[in-house]
Parts: sequence; structure tokens; C-alpha cells
Amino acid sequence: MNEQQNMLSDMANGVFAELRDTPAAEAWARIEALGLPSLLIREADGGFGGSWQDALVVFRLAGHHTLSTPLVEAILAAGAGTHLGFVGRGTIASRSEGRLENGRFTGTLAGVVAGPGADFVVAPLGDRSVVVDLSQARFVEETHFSGASRTVIGIDGARAAASELRIFALGAFARSAQIAGALDAALVMTVHYVNERWQFGKTLAKFQAVQQNLATFACEAAAANCAAMGAAQALDRGDGAFEVAAAKLRANQAAGIGTAIAHQAHGAIGFTHEFGLHPLTRRLWSWRSEFGGDAYWANLLGAGILARGADHFWADLAARTD
Repeated sequence: MNEQQNMLSDMANGVFAELRDTPAAEAWARIEALGLPSLLIREADGGFGGSWQDALVVFRLAGHHTLSTPLVEAILAAGAGTHLGFVGRGTIASRSEGRLENGRFTGTLAGVVAGPGADFVVAPLGDRSVVVDLSQARFVEETHFSGASRTVIGIDGARAAASELRIFALGAFARSAQIAGALDAALVMTVHYVNERWQFGKTLAKFQAVQQNLATFACEAAAANCAAMGAAQALDRGDGAFEVAAAKLRANQAAGIGTAIAHQAHGAIGFTHEFGLHPLTRRLWSWRSEFGGDAYWANLLGAGILARGADHFWADLAARTD
């Protein structure tokens, strides 16, 4: 990381740790006062003008601290909607059905993160995105999992605009970064627990099987972090489609392996409401399925490789890292 990113990391790390038990409204007010939602807004529009590697720093720490406020979604939405005239707190959706005609959208948005209270939403529409005003939205259904709401919203002729950003892929990148951060936090918690818990006259950390599992967990967390960094660098270069797909698939796989090892090491206490592991693992399971599960990204990557042919595989892969 460069000096600016180190400063951003130090600031976000401290603030997110302090906000862990802060009421949602108070936490959001503090985040807004720091200007974090404007991280990806262009400087010409009054924003921070940050890069995707800057966003990775914040997204990863949001996952590490299980930040309950919808900052990650607000950052992505602001980056897409502000220069199109949408103001206030934005959010993102994972699916949409409907049509955009003459600056108006009619249809349904699903998987809207923290929809109540949001001013606008950015949702995938075809191979691009649509930004939709939520002032007249009908909240059809709201569910809660992993500490955040997911809403289905009905829209009837709301003000809207097309965006060239691929919000589905950017949402996948954000979830990859959050997964990487949460895996690191779960790993630290697991290492601490097995070094304190005694069984058969010694700590769990002294058993070779536990050590092997923790080594596997560490490798998975490191792989997820490396993949997320590669995706951020590719997005900054302007063409991150392959890297985002690979990062989300790798993060999904790491989340499955990491959460299984964490709960196995903790035993029954890891499933209790009072213990701090479940806020991490529930979010990891949720983020794994959002913005493309394993099958979606594996099929997308496989189809692209098959279309190019086996003879081009290694050359194409090497060219991505030159």
C-alpha cells in the first residue's frame, strides 16, 4: 500500500472498531462526517476520487470488523449515481426485472441491501446498470440474514438513468474484499481460541490435526486476499472482468473452507449467540451467495476459456499479469 492507503487503513480500522457496538443511526452519522461514502466519487464532483485499491482497503476492513452500516454499498452506489444527479445515501441490488424507458423505470428490484432509508439504488440491468430513485418505492418484502436487510422493491415509473458501470461485477468485487477481511478476523479468533482451550492436558493448538487445519485456513484467507488485490489492480487498469470473476470464485471457496474449520475448532461454543464467531461466519455465508455463487463464476470463467480454446489458455493468463 502507498502512504495514502496506509493512512486510510489506519483511520478506517480505528473507526470501524469503535463503531462495532454503536447504534446504526449514530454510526452512519459518524461515517458520513468522515466522508467515506464519497470514496469513489470523482474529485470534480466533490468526492475523494479514490481508486479501486483504495476501495479494497475500506471494503476489506468493513468485512474484518463486520461493519453493520451499509457503507460498502453506499460507496459503490455513490460512485455510479452521483454524476447522474442522484444524491443522498445510495445502495445496490443484485437483481432487477423491468424496463427503462424515457428516464423512467418500472419493475422489481431484488436483493436490495438496507433498502429502507436509502435514496436511490443501483441495480444490474442487462449487461450494464440502472440507477433508480427510491422516493416512491414500494417495499414488497424484507428479510434479515447476517445482520443486514435484503429487500424486494416494486418500482412504478420512478426517475432512473442508465449507467455504464457493471454493478453486478463490482458488487462481486466488494463481497470478495469483505470475505477476505472477515476470513482474516475469523482466523485470528480461531488461533486465539485454540491457544487458550485445554483438552487432554494441553491446549488444542498442540494437536497436529488442529495445526494442519489452521494452516489450511491461513492459506485460504491469504488466497482470498491476494485474489481481491489482483481484482482491485485490474479494475484500476480498466479491465477487471476476468480478475473479478476469479476473485469472487476463489473467495467463495475460501469462505466455505474457512468457516468449516473455524466452527470445527471452536466446537459448540462457536454456534452460541453470545460468542463472537457467528457474526463473521453468517456474513461469510451470505456474501458467498450474493453477486454470483460458485457455479455462476466458474461457468463464466469456463465458458470464456473454452471460447478461446486450450491453445490460448496459458498465453491469455500470462498476459493478464504482464
